Amino acid sequence: MAVSGHYGLQGKVALVTGGTRGLGRHIAQGLAGQGCRVAVCSRTPAADPLPGIDAHVLDIRDAEQAQALVASVAASHGGIDILVNNAGGSPAVPAQAASPRLVDALLKLNLVAPFTLAQAVYPHMAARGGGSIINIASVSGARPSPGTAIYGAAKAGLMNLTQSLAQEWGRDGIRVNAIIAGLMATETAEHTYGDAAAQAAVGRSMPLGRMGTGDDLAGAVCWLCSDDAAWVSGARLQVDGGGERPYFLELVKGS
Repeated sequence: MAVSGHYGLQGKVALVTGGTRGLGRHIAQGLAGQGCRVAVCSRTPAADPLPGIDAHVLDIRDAEQAQALVASVAASHGGIDILVNNAGGSPAVPAQAASPRLVDALLKLNLVAPFTLAQAVYPHMAARGGGSIINIASVSGARPSPGTAIYGAAKAGLMNLTQSLAQEWGRDGIRVNAIIAGLMATETAEHTYGDAAAQAAVGRSMPLGRMGTGDDLAGAVCWLCSDDAAWVSGARLQVDGGGERPYFLELVKGS
């Protein structure tokens, strides 16, 4: 399944972090399918490179590398119209066991790097009369997040950052929105939810009866980047199948 519909993104330049695998790969493919010129980045080379997509290997937690990435993409493609801050994540670690090094790494990946990249794309978007920044947040940032407290706090901060930048940069035509992603069936879902049967059980606990897919998220990204969402900024768009039912955690592997 691919992103359906036509969003008028032909020729736009998009940068997607963490875009070589998982949800980021679906987002990159969705944008490319809509006619965007897409660049992606990851910390390691892609095992299965995406044809026609410009791939960069770097660590966005390093501010200089993140800034150099934006400069390179803008120079190669004549500017940047879309930034999707998708890279993120966290291991499950009890709060009392989280080391200062882990806390620093999680905050840099999930909050500081998106801000650094947004800062870096700002002049390029402002020069073009506007652009779209989309921050991939999480339900962990909207509700208590036991076991991933720092990740949840970082994603909550990312949602606040989204609304602050939307108000500050709106005069430059730059729209900034967040997607609150729910439970997604990705290539790594087995590590979190268990085997296919366990994932199906989790899906049945959702109001819409299934877990989300990469294409569900990519479709929301494409819409937010389009002129159909021209007056949408500072939004927290929930892409979560109607939300989690209180007992879904009982179905998750290891709970």
